Amino acid sequence: MRKYDFTECDIYAARIAALRPLPKETLKSLREYYRIGLTYTSNALEGNSLTESETKVVVEDGLTIGGKPLKDVYEATGHAKAYDFLYEIAKDRPVTEVDILELHRLFYSQIDKENAGVWRKVRVFISGSRRVLPAPEKVPALMESFGEWMAANEGKMHPVEFAALVHQKFVYIHPFVDGNGRMARLLMNLALMRAGWTVAIIPPICRYEYIATLEKAGRSPQDFVLFVRDRVSETQKELLRLMGESIAIDEGVNEGKGEGVNEGVKTLFKAVVDFPGRRANELAVLIGKSVQSVERYVKTLKDAGKIEFRGAPKNGGYYALEKGGE
Repeated sequence: MRKYDFTECDIYAARIAALRPLPKETLKSLREYYRIGLTYTSNALEGNSLTESETKVVVEDGLTIGGKPLKDVYEATGHAKAYDFLYEIAKDRPVTEVDILELHRLFYSQIDKENAGVWRKVRVFISGSRRVLPAPEKVPALMESFGEWMAANEGKMHPVEFAALVHQKFVYIHPFVDGNGRMARLLMNLALMRAGWTVAIIPPICRYEYIATLEKAGRSPQDFVLFVRDRVSETQKELLRLMGESIAIDEGVNEGKGEGVNEGVKTLFKAVVDFPGRRANELAVLIGKSVQSVERYVKTLKDAGKIEFRGAPKNGGYYALEKGGE
């Protein structure tokens, strides 16, 4: 039995993947969009006073905002630099301690150069939390173990669960004097990016739920993993909307016959290959068509001997009988 249900995330991930490859201009635009979105939301969760529009002006135009603390400005520019660095380490190699230290240095150097990119040497505390954080002398060994855990588990669990646990384990070590929450969210999104997934935006309005589920995660990570799952799903849906894609499952009810149906059959067959065991309603969401359309495509593929239904009517699903095919 699956511990977590990531079906909706998987479905939207597949629909996003189906849009690739994207034009270079579109990729650049999306990267800049999330550069501002992640910087604003992550800083706002920690009390930064800049609005999203002000964050954009600070990051993209290099201007300060009258009446705003200089520290808030430095947090915005530093976070944007750290975000850019994610793309350099979102590659097929393990994430190292050196990468984590550099990520923090980029974020924190304008705020406190002495402590930027350096494991803390003092005790720190989390306001509003009863959690006792590790003593500073334990931090280097704990971070070494953290890196080993990441290398050992990446690709061996669902990307959303792995990303959530990366966040939780890192923040419970709290290896820096400041900026640990932002670093945890950067590493969480790095884990998602390395798996080919979209980033996860945690809006400030979710701050209470975010903190509450993270506080409980030491006893059981379930609620926090589910919180991250929901944030991933919402960000995926936002991306699909930005790309002009519908997220409704009833799209395509009035679809005509002919070439459009043939393309639909090909798309459905690929979905069955990639996601075996799905039912018609799940496949409908996966490819963005109506259940009625999917049922027509299913009949075509079954008649052609390319797919079959296995299992009981209530819990079975469709499986491909061959890997390729037009």
